[in-house]
Amino acid sequence: MKRGYMTTKPILLVEDTPDDAELTVMSLKRSGLLNEVIIAEDGLEALDYLFGKGRYAGRNAEDTPALILLDIKMPRLDGIEVLQRLRADKRTSVLPVVMLTTSNEDVDLARAYESGANAYVHKPVSLAQFQEAVRQLGLFWILTNEPPKPPR
Repeated sequence: MKRGYMTTKPILLVEDTPDDAELTVMSLKRSGLLNEVIIAEDGLEALDYLFGKGRYAGRNAEDTPALILLDIKMPRLDGIEVLQRLRADKRTSVLPVVMLTTSNEDVDLARAYESGANAYVHKPVSLAQFQEAVRQLGLFWILTNEPPKPPR
């Protein structure tokens, strides 16, 4: 029997490609993580979730996710812009954000770190490599990493 791991906080996955979102969720679950995974299909939906606006109006914005997995190339608001807005707001300034993207452009990598990304992971092409990358990400950021408390 596979042992499951969980923190009480969810994981926010910001991904505009449904197949990639489904594969990421499946890979997290297969790794034994039992955290709820909230999926935002673009950057604006992610910000609405995090700040309790739009369709998430009334959600307590103090209840932050344990981890944000953030794609870069998205419609309406890209991942770098989302990251910059997160780092500019004291409620979300220290949330762990991992850029999980197909982009292997040096400019995206540099902009992600300059904007405050905690890690940058290029999505591997093969299914097995992708699942292993997501497993390692989840286990480290949920079970091993100890983030600071958000500033008040």
